[in-house]
Amino acid sequence: MVCSGNSSEFCGGPNRLNVYNYTGTDLPPVSNPGGGGGGGGGGTPVFPVTSGLPGTWNYSACYVDNASGRVFSDQLPDNANTTVQSCVNACIGLNFTVAGIEFADQCFCGNDLIQGAVTAPDSDCNMGCAGNATEACGGPNRLSVYSSSSNVTVFPVPTPQKTDLPGQWVYQGCLAEPVPNRVFPNQLFNVNNNSAEACLNQCAAFGFGAAGMEFGDECYCGDVSDIQSNNASFAAESDCNIACSGDPIHLCGGESRLSTYFWNGTLNVWHTPENTGYYEFLIGGLIPPLLATVGINNKVSFLEKGGTSEFANSTGAYELDLSLVDDFSHAWREMHVKTDVFCSGAVVLPDKAARILNVGGWSLDSTFGVRLYAPDGSPGVNGTNDWEENGDELKLQNGRWYPSALVLTNGSVLVVGGESGSNAPAVPTLEILPRPPGGDTTVFLDFLNRTDPNNLYPFLFNLPSGNIFIGYYNEARILDPVTFDTVTVLPNMPGSVESFLAGRTYPLEGSAVLFPQYAPYTDPVTVLVCGGSNFGLAVDNCVSISPEAENVTWTLERMPSRRVMSCFAALPDGTFLIVNGAQQGVAGFGLASDPNLSALLYDPSQPARERISILNNTIVARLYHSEATLLPDGRILISGSDPQTPGFPEELRIEVYVPPYLNEGRTQPSFNTTETDWDYGGSYQITNVHLAHGTTSDMRVSLIAATSSTHGNMMGGRTIFPAFTCAGTTCTITAPPDAKISPPGWHQLFILDGPTPSHSAWVRIGGDPAELGNWPDLPDFTRPGV
Repeated sequence: MVCSGNSSEFCGGPNRLNVYNYTGTDLPPVSNPGGGGGGGGGGTPVFPVTSGLPGTWNYSACYVDNASGRVFSDQLPDNANTTVQSCVNACIGLNFTVAGIEFADQCFCGNDLIQGAVTAPDSDCNMGCAGNATEACGGPNRLSVYSSSSNVTVFPVPTPQKTDLPGQWVYQGCLAEPVPNRVFPNQLFNVNNNSAEACLNQCAAFGFGAAGMEFGDECYCGDVSDIQSNNASFAAESDCNIACSGDPIHLCGGESRLSTYFWNGTLNVWHTPENTGYYEFLIGGLIPPLLATVGINNKVSFLEKGGTSEFANSTGAYELDLSLVDDFSHAWREMHVKTDVFCSGAVVLPDKAARILNVGGWSLDSTFGVRLYAPDGSPGVNGTNDWEENGDELKLQNGRWYPSALVLTNGSVLVVGGESGSNAPAVPTLEILPRPPGGDTTVFLDFLNRTDPNNLYPFLFNLPSGNIFIGYYNEARILDPVTFDTVTVLPNMPGSVESFLAGRTYPLEGSAVLFPQYAPYTDPVTVLVCGGSNFGLAVDNCVSISPEAENVTWTLERMPSRRVMSCFAALPDGTFLIVNGAQQGVAGFGLASDPNLSALLYDPSQPARERISILNNTIVARLYHSEATLLPDGRILISGSDPQTPGFPEELRIEVYVPPYLNEGRTQPSFNTTETDWDYGGSYQITNVHLAHGTTSDMRVSLIAATSSTHGNMMGGRTIFPAFTCAGTTCTITAPPDAKISPPGWHQLFILDGPTPSHSAWVRIGGDPAELGNWPDLPDFTRPGV
């Protein structure tokens, strides 16, 4: 029969024993018991208990304790009434299968013996029990051992595990902690299951190339550079002397000592290009905006919290004319909303006017708000349209604070989740706009109800099957677009290295995008989520999944730094800019500090764990209520920050990030188009294509869906690279084939000369199938038509 603790060894058989004889001379001396426990002292004989024990329990043997360490893992408090029966019963109550009594009144429990325990003559266990002087209860460094089975498993003296290690891990030695500091920053407690394999696998999975175990049940993950950074040094091997809680034959450090391992290879490739792009001040602001949308008039619409604003004269809505940023007094146009848009959701509609739809809000009537704005005017010329809203005529069925919205493949608008107000009950429902006929047409979602309050601003994406992806807290699933029943429950999103409970949606707030889609659109679409929080400790990784692929699983990639309240901006070259946020805390007022000032570039075309480049830094902290928005000239607008954290002001300054593709001294390409309303599968021309550096043979065309962004949630985001052909300076683009690949809506059309994008032109793909342009047919709303 193979051993239960090591299947490569034999441990006897039925009524058969593999017998070993200890030939050493280093057993601890047996001192004169001298009585003990009220019996067995002055020559009174004591005996093991061989009858009357519970169930199958029986006497095993007298064992030596402390020859190489304590042979039981758990000791109960000393008890002056200890008997064999009381100790066995106590161990049974704790679900242990082996009990041992020592020094008359000490009871130990376990499922096996460790540290190379060996037997001693029964006569060495000669102390009477404290509670019954006629029973043998061990002796000095001797244990009377009882077991629920006929055999007791004994594990050898533990040693550092140096072979059969997972991956490319290599043992380094016993590392001393620079008390009171730690060497490695990420601590895990594996109370009953710590081992080199468990610890090293966890550290490698999350991209850490150094790991150590300490105190038997603690696992630490970090980088090799942490050792020098924290002035740590290696100690004597004998200092690491505590067995692993989940592997008693191997060592997991000692007191303030780490059994240390390094990964012999590369886990992460973070590129550090010479050309990093740069942050640049654009214009001073009037408010710290919490929601930003680029309209088809190429101006940026900002919304700000109303009744909770510190700016008493704020109207809650402003529009920035990008062509007038050198003229502050004319660059900003005052607009107006009637209720408080604080923590609302928004999308750009596929109607003819590309109206911005804003839903939900701060409290009371605001949470039911439905607001519409049709961007008008042109660069340098003010529009006259304003936000339209009348809660007596049009409102949501459920009041919502922190909801998400999505234009569905049929052209209607899905509104999901939220709460009914500040610290108020959850709203675990969805509803459709325009409102379907009937009474209450909301749909209850038990998974949102269960995961409140960590699921606000859920991530929503249309999938090529026509189904809907929803990500919330640390979970995700696929929904049917008609019934909204669950089609597939996806694996949970990996969390942080410290905890699988770390989350990705508000208030643990990361950000999500879809990988670009390329004609002929046969590859499964991939969802990317970066950042989040382990309830205060920001997450330092991105996870991605192809939800409709076979054998679906999440891919984890470590980021160079921690980031909560991250913001994505989709770039015309198919990459994504990651900016803003903090390295500590969660989203909300006064709940985060330590701003992350670094910009990152994520390139989905590269192999996993080689996709991130470290770009430039800003001097402006962008914490709660900050956004990143793609502009028509290829720059990224960086706005907001309203943290109400001491030392970090409400941020009015507007910046832009100039990506590397605009920082190479290259001329941006250009083109003309007159066809702006595209049918699915149609062919549409762009003319006067001018490329200053390359040719149309290596030109690219991209379509970036119009989005409205708040709390890092880029609602409606999508990047498409359609098929096209060119003849001379005229190119013909084939529109995406259907609404499943590209839901109806407006897009910025770019061409790329090598890495360099043009200025964009707006095109609408798929029309207005739900006829939102004729909605709402109410007195206080203007209908642009379809």
